[in-house]
Amino acid sequence: MHKVLRPTPALLLGLLAVTLLPGQGLAATLPTIQVGLTETNDPKQMATIIEILLVFTVLSMAPALLLMTTSFTRLVVAFSFLKSAMGTQQMPPSQVLIALSLFLSLFIMSPVFSQMNTTAVQPYMAEEIGLEKAFTEGIKPLRAFMFKQTRQKDLALFLSFAKLEKPQNKEEIPTTILLPAFMISELKTAFQIGFILFLPFLVVDMVVASVLLSMGMMMLPPVMVSLPFKLLLFVLVDGWYLIVGSLVKSFGV
Repeated sequence: MHKVLRPTPALLLGLLAVTLLPGQGLAATLPTIQVGLTETNDPKQMATIIEILLVFTVLSMAPALLLMTTSFTRLVVAFSFLKSAMGTQQMPPSQVLIALSLFLSLFIMSPVFSQMNTTAVQPYMAEEIGLEKAFTEGIKPLRAFMFKQTRQKDLALFLSFAKLEKPQNKEEIPTTILLPAFMISELKTAFQIGFILFLPFLVVDMVVASVLLSMGMMMLPPVMVSLPFKLLLFVLVDGWYLIVGSLVKSFGV
């Protein structure tokens, strides 16, 4: 009887290596990537490369800029307080609340972004102004929005930390001072909204707990009984309409 030789993985790899050797069988063609520096006599080409690097740097900081300079912080914190007040652990999911906060932020900030596009982006794309001028003009609408939402007390706090003299107008306040002041102002406003959201649901919890205690049903968790009533209350008053409307109006939209 003749033995049947079965190819092993090692044998197959060996045959493949022999096949791909130069001058033997098929020649393998693999792509290569070359990165290097070349000389140029065109200053515009160098400026374009630097601008591309700056754009990628800004894109890497986009999440932080979204948190620091827009209405996103107030919205997402308020929605988190609403979820805690209702007592629903998984509903609505955190991804849904973050997405809702993101799209509401885009809606609220759309006039600011439109003004930035008109005064900075479009003139820069048309090569009417330089990069520095575009940055200066583009940040003005954003600073105006942040000044409108920032408390004077918070600005004074960071000005004292930076040991700067009292500015005569808003233009003299650096953006590095405005950003943290805007952030803590947004956090305080969001916590105030969260306190107001907790009150009606807290009343429902207290009423349900009192009824259960009077009926001697101390072994039944009050949260389990109050949750349907809180959901019913939220639906009857059209809670999402009221909360989203109040949050958007709080920015003066």
